[in-house]
Amino acid sequence: MLANLRRAVIASAVFFVLLGLAYPLTETAIGQVFFSHQASGSLARDGSVLIGQTWTGPRWFTGRPDADNPMATGGSNLGPRSKTLVKDVAAQVTRLRAKGIPPTPDLVTTSGSGVDPDIPPADAYAQVTTVASARGLSAERVRQLVTAHIEGAQFGFLGAPYVNVLQLNEALARL
Repeated sequence: MLANLRRAVIASAVFFVLLGLAYPLTETAIGQVFFSHQASGSLARDGSVLIGQTWTGPRWFTGRPDADNPMATGGSNLGPRSKTLVKDVAAQVTRLRAKGIPPTPDLVTTSGSGVDPDIPPADAYAQVTTVASARGLSAERVRQLVTAHIEGAQFGFLGAPYVNVLQLNEALARL
């Protein structure tokens, strides 16, 4: 009986060292060597490009309304007949129109993750006039900036083109 217990303890210790220490440390090292930017959280000057940031005021491009609370990840699970959803969308439409931004579906609804950092190019173009006038820039210059930050579908066919709001706003700040 003690022999079996000793074997079990030794096997547990070996697997703890291999699978609990060596394997995770090896994977971390591989990630840092080959994918350092991604493994470190894809950080930029103003936050992570993987998490939607809150941008306020007409001087900045804004993302989806879910970026207001980056700690609350996940969808709201509100269905199309939800009175709360209808009220939230109507309030967002009113806010956008007050800023002079034509509301688009993605600018008034939340994403499934709750922290989507990207918007479709049409949503960025909808904000060009407002951002340009707030910054004293020409609308054409801001439109060119948006065009330069459009990322294509992954591998050319997966998904749709998008604009990362954080990277776009950081480029805007450099102008």
